[in-house]
Amino acid sequence: MSDDASRSPKKPPAAGLSKGLTSYGDTDFSLFLRKAFIKGAGFTDDALARPVIGIANTGSSFNPCHGNAPQLVEAVKRGVMLAGGLPMDFPTISIHESFAHPTSMFLRNLMSMDTEEMIRAQPMDAVVLIGGCDKTVPAQLMGAASAGVPAVQLVTGSMLTGSHDGERVGACTDCRRYWGKYRAEEIGDAEIARVNDQLVASVGTCSVMGTASTMACVAEALGIALPGSASPPAVTADRIRVAERSGTVAVALAKSRLTPDRVITEKSVENALRVLLAIGGSTNGIVHLTAIAGRLGIPVDLARLDALGRETPVLVDLKPSGQWYMEDFHHAGGVPALLRVLEPLLHLDALTVTGRTMGEEIAASGPGFPQEVIRPLSNPVYAQGGIAVLRGNLAPGGAIIKQSAANPKLMQHEGRAVVFENAGDLAARIDRDDLDVTADDVLVLKNIGPKGAPGMPEAGYLPIPKKLARAGVKDMVRISDGRMSGTAAGTIVLHVTPEAALGGPLAHVRTGDRIRLDVAGRSIALLLDDAELERRRAAHPVTPPTAERGYLKLFLDTVTQADQGVDFDFLRAPGRK
Repeated sequence: MSDDASRSPKKPPAAGLSKGLTSYGDTDFSLFLRKAFIKGAGFTDDALARPVIGIANTGSSFNPCHGNAPQLVEAVKRGVMLAGGLPMDFPTISIHESFAHPTSMFLRNLMSMDTEEMIRAQPMDAVVLIGGCDKTVPAQLMGAASAGVPAVQLVTGSMLTGSHDGERVGACTDCRRYWGKYRAEEIGDAEIARVNDQLVASVGTCSVMGTASTMACVAEALGIALPGSASPPAVTADRIRVAERSGTVAVALAKSRLTPDRVITEKSVENALRVLLAIGGSTNGIVHLTAIAGRLGIPVDLARLDALGRETPVLVDLKPSGQWYMEDFHHAGGVPALLRVLEPLLHLDALTVTGRTMGEEIAASGPGFPQEVIRPLSNPVYAQGGIAVLRGNLAPGGAIIKQSAANPKLMQHEGRAVVFENAGDLAARIDRDDLDVTADDVLVLKNIGPKGAPGMPEAGYLPIPKKLARAGVKDMVRISDGRMSGTAAGTIVLHVTPEAALGGPLAHVRTGDRIRLDVAGRSIALLLDDAELERRRAAHPVTPPTAERGYLKLFLDTVTQADQGVDFDFLRAPGRK
């Protein structure tokens, strides 16, 4: 190479409408054609010369959690234009927990692929991701992490609470509480119908610290969402202002080229884990954060999670671990107020989408004020983090329990297994009066893991058998290879790995076996010797489920286990299988 060539300036990377041109063999013609078509929508050359900010619009009539999406899109557009950018909204898959068969988790990875490919396929210098319902935020962050385009997450916000006979209620912890009363025949058809009208008082995500609220807080702790953006309810002016600011920040991200891999790092992931533990967050948050981090080659080690949990108390007094709701958390100062308390435990040099560090954002959030929702370290809701990691011969790859929402009397328990082979078996027998079960038994549900269900549904919250519920039983130990809603409470062991459908030890548990749970000792044990377990494995070998075509085949062939985020193996960063 000549000296002149080596000194010639590098061509700047493509930006704006010049980015990702469709190939017709003539680059200039490709741009000419693109401009011609977009001008058909009335755009001027001045508008088309500005940074292009994509807005992932997940509004859907099937998704009431995203019912405010049109207002958020307009506010983001306003923020983009105020900062001198060109906003371009585009649709992606939208999935809602209650309106996705067989389960929203089955479709999370598909939504992540849709998000990634649409970010890659269309010319945008940065993107604002509008999501809210449980699996939508992780799907968007997984896709954005893989796409590598500057991104900011905007959550839709929580719903308002309702009122039933003078009692404040909200989805979906109170959904489960009242349904439990109905199953136990403590209330009748007329009252459960009246409750049903009040549980969801507006559009938005669940008003407790369920998975949606957990992922909103996790996104803010990761630094990929704006400070203070996790907690404003969906229908408030605060939520609209967050949307406008997100659009403005997206333009700055386009100019600085601050990509997700510089924001989502080992340090910010650990900050997010601290926050997940301190909020008493959903166990689903572990699976989702593992998947997001895995897209960037960052491992989330269960042993490290458990170590963090031993030194990070639950500080946020929200249902299902506490008593308040998301709008109360917002009024108390939201995530910035929590971060002030957690500051000694955080990596303060972690970068955020504002371009400032976590420490700088905490300092900018002010001194705080007296309130009752976010506790000081000296007076926690629960002395350890909300989630504990269990291991043993029943879960060699690990299992999870939300200890902050469990019954303290059952945290050390030995009982007889009452086994259900799958969700169909559970539905057929759980309410039978002749079911051989007592309150001291351990309910075991198999084959609801990633491959077994498929899609790892939130069926891990096994209902109390109706005959026990009628007798006043409110909780008992329950074990599965599935998940449960973050809104649920109970002494429930989840994410047993390997799952039964892969031949894990759970597959060979029989009714009458003894199981010992010891949360303090972090163990879950099937009280069988290794030889007997091996005899059962040889006598009843397990064949993993398969499919002949379509997305189900892709899912079953490539999905990973819970400890790797239930992502597709080929979507994780190279070298991380």
